[in-house]
Amino acid sequence: MTAALLGAAVRRARRDSRLTQAELADLAQTSERTIRDIEKGTGSTGLGVFLRVAATVGVEITAT
Repeated sequence: MTAALLGAAVRRARRDSRLTQAELADLAQTSERTIRDIEKGTGSTGLGVFLRVAATVGVEITAT
């Protein structure tokens, strides 16, 4: 799965949860810029931060 597809999943879940990017950043203890980068599939967000953000909005990531 690409960074863009993962970011789109996070964006969709955030919107479904009726959260703003700022609210999600606060809940996930990261910056609003990081949320924007994740949702766009850009930047160099670390795996731990990405997983924390994804978990905050209920996106499950599994490895196969």
